[in-house]
Amino acid sequence: MQTKYNFDFISGETLLVNKPFSWTSFDVVNKVRSAIKIHLNISRIRIGHAGTLDPLATGLLVLCTGKFTKRIESIQDLEKEYSGVFRLGSTTPSFDLETDFDREYQYEHIKLSDVEGAAQKLTGEIFQVPPVFSAIKVGGRRAYSYARNDEELQLKARKVNIHSFRIESFLPPDIKFRIVCSKGTYIRAIARDLGVMLNTGAHLYSLHRDRIGDFTSEKAFNLDELLDLIIKMGNNLKKEK
Repeated sequence: MQTKYNFDFISGETLLVNKPFSWTSFDVVNKVRSAIKIHLNISRIRIGHAGTLDPLATGLLVLCTGKFTKRIESIQDLEKEYSGVFRLGSTTPSFDLETDFDREYQYEHIKLSDVEGAAQKLTGEIFQVPPVFSAIKVGGRRAYSYARNDEELQLKARKVNIHSFRIESFLPPDIKFRIVCSKGTYIRAIARDLGVMLNTGAHLYSLHRDRIGDFTSEKAFNLDELLDLIIKMGNNLKKEK
């Protein structure tokens, strides 16, 4: 847990926040920006995040403020570590629970050795087709805008690196995993590809980002804690005047 209380948001801060479930990354950025402006009486503040987390994912979101926003790109390039659960036997268009199920499959034939073998094949440098429900820009539009309007879209495979893919437990239909990967990797797409390799369907049931480079979720603020600190800073400033 971070213990620094006297933030200098304009000169620059790197803030580690655990993104709440169902919040978008931009929701978190906007909430923190609003709190800084309202409680610290700062009319303009630069703030951004170093790597999007999907709404249904939780875990580490790195925010940079002020002059530290110049560091965002370098932080985005760092390797990332995730833990979560893939669920066998059903698929969704978004490869997670953001969209409704579109097909069901048998999965009783799958053994732990099958899952571990598929994970091994998905380890290393691979080519991955991103989900159409993603923020990738195509023709000036986000890919998800095509998908939500039922417009056909073919995304090209991109090279990513899966540094490690560990199966922590297999209690059918759930596969508990831990993955360390490069920038640009979609864990939802790994769920899709794993299901195909196992002759079934799969989707991402839950996801937590544990680490970006040396930044970890264990040292991150819960959002409410960070907002409370900003409010306390504002109250202290009022007392000093």
